[in-house]
Amino acid sequence: MHDEHDSATSWALETLAIRAGHERTGEQEHGEPIFPTSSFVYGSAAEAARKFSGEEPGNIYSRFTNPTVRTFERRLAALEGGERCVATSSGMAAILSTALALLKAGDEIVASRSLFGSTVSLFDKYLGKLGITTRYVELSDLAAWEAAITPATKLLFAETPSNPLSEVVDIAALAEIAHRHDAWLAIDNCFLTPALQRPLALGADLVIHSATKYLDGQGRAIGGAVVGREAELEEVFGVVRTCGPCLSPFNAWIFTKGLETLELRMRAHCANAQALAEWLEAHPAVARVHYSGLASHPQHDLAARQQRGFGAVLGFEVKGSEAEGSRAAAWSVIDATRLLSITGNLGDVKSTITHPATTTHGRLSHAQKSAAGITEGLIRVAVGLEALDDIRSDLARGLDALV
Repeated sequence: MHDEHDSATSWALETLAIRAGHERTGEQEHGEPIFPTSSFVYGSAAEAARKFSGEEPGNIYSRFTNPTVRTFERRLAALEGGERCVATSSGMAAILSTALALLKAGDEIVASRSLFGSTVSLFDKYLGKLGITTRYVELSDLAAWEAAITPATKLLFAETPSNPLSEVVDIAALAEIAHRHDAWLAIDNCFLTPALQRPLALGADLVIHSATKYLDGQGRAIGGAVVGREAELEEVFGVVRTCGPCLSPFNAWIFTKGLETLELRMRAHCANAQALAEWLEAHPAVARVHYSGLASHPQHDLAARQQRGFGAVLGFEVKGSEAEGSRAAAWSVIDATRLLSITGNLGDVKSTITHPATTTHGRLSHAQKSAAGITEGLIRVAVGLEALDDIRSDLARGLDALV
């Protein structure tokens, strides 16, 4: 059988996204197959015993060994430049599995304030119950990261660029800080994907993905993944095997096919987002645009150095005299759209729009929102692949009415 996983040492990212990880079966299929089976059979009791004991590699039970899931894991590991990938049922399951694998009661996390709201809830409410404490710092402030670390700190966790303000941290510098204090650095890379940023090459230890977003790219399925070294990933695998937050074979197949067009899609997303950000920045109803591709962004140069592109997610603040007025103005822009989908999701070929303060970050306290820069006038757009003129026209309907 031809194993394209073993041939991938010198392939370019675009080739890896199409070819890596697929082990052809005896049927000699060209496309990657789906194995929608819960279990696997053996030729003898002795063979079953060898596989269950780990003496002989092979499939046991689809909660933790499934050929379709393995293809996705191998392909994503190749794209990120990691030794191993473990797939999970969602991006949140990927973060939870990582924490359960690597941390224990009494350990501490230092994390960016600019995290997805559910990640904050996971760290504070649920990991907090287990005796794991989280301290939050400004994403870009390396001195603040350093100051927050104690001897109990075991994990540094960041999203870069952040959601939805496109803040960026110097990954290489943060990795140096983490390793000097014997801590791991985990980077949530779902906004840029390996097509635009490879945190492991910059020194990170772990990469987290919500595969639901751009790895799929068409809003079809829920899933997650963790990528990194074999030693840490074996522990994450143990959590998935024992606790069961596993990825279904069908969703794994969807993500594998999504990876085939990842580089092309991300390039097109970036082009649309850049042009839209520049248009928004010039609009009289817009107070500020948050997008690292703009020269006005305070970390534009850093983003240009460590990223191959600036991504598809941008935030912009509409003008308003006070909080309630800003919210009303933001909602009026959102409600005036006819093309953009009003939804909290992103990573889709369809452009989406949302009001972070009352949706994706709605469960955060007022103080947490303020610290993360989530204002009432802030709108997030995940720019899709529709015609740019149509996206602009759809936003102009509401924005022009504010002038």
